[in-house]
Amino acid sequence: MVRIDGQENGASLIRVRNLGKTYQRGSEELHVLRGLNLDIDQGDFVAFMGPSGSGKTTLLNLLGGLDVPTEGSVSVSGEEITSLSGHLLTEWRARHVGFVFQMYNLIPVLTAFQNVELPLLLTKLSKAGRRKHVETALALVGLSARAQHFPRQLSGGEEQRVAIARAIVTDPTFLLCDEPTGDLDRKSAGEIMALIDRLVHEYGKTVLMVTHDPRAAEQAHAVLHLDKGTLVEKEAGA
Repeated sequence: MVRIDGQENGASLIRVRNLGKTYQRGSEELHVLRGLNLDIDQGDFVAFMGPSGSGKTTLLNLLGGLDVPTEGSVSVSGEEITSLSGHLLTEWRARHVGFVFQMYNLIPVLTAFQNVELPLLLTKLSKAGRRKHVETALALVGLSARAQHFPRQLSGGEEQRVAIARAIVTDPTFLLCDEPTGDLDRKSAGEIMALIDRLVHEYGKTVLMVTHDPRAAEQAHAVLHLDKGTLVEKEAGA
């Protein structure tokens, strides 16, 4: 269950308290996020919507430890990540967060298999262990037969599925998806959303997604709109 009222709940997987982010532009202060409170439970699927510049991607970056807030805190499984130093935060991200981006961010000179394997190179898994994990992830996204293909040999939808396989190969605590269907045609977008929905309902994954697409947002458990740096909740499908 998603909550934005700031009331304590011991069951929360992700807990955000009084989160704020301010950027300095010369002598001007730009307040992107202001005093956000947010609780997300294990297995929740949350969509963040709002106009360009409303702070959606900034919020996602803060939740994933890619950026640090000006004020407030983010805790995951009881661990406050906003207090971690640089290398500890890097290690935390590698263990807990799977990232899916609009433009896939695949390395063109690597095969699908090698792209998916990349996060595992930071672990202590053996070569055989890595292979097993990669094969499992590629099978889950339906691309076992394309493992040795390079990104240029794949469709946009297939590239995004490789990116999702890369995001889940380490079995992260949660997934952060930034416009995962934004560069796809409607058919491919529907296939990607069906895959994300399957990860939530069959595998219990927690997914936080930024999207401009109402069709994509309809599949989320909750839709949160960012308005002038604050969160407003609307029912999914509303």
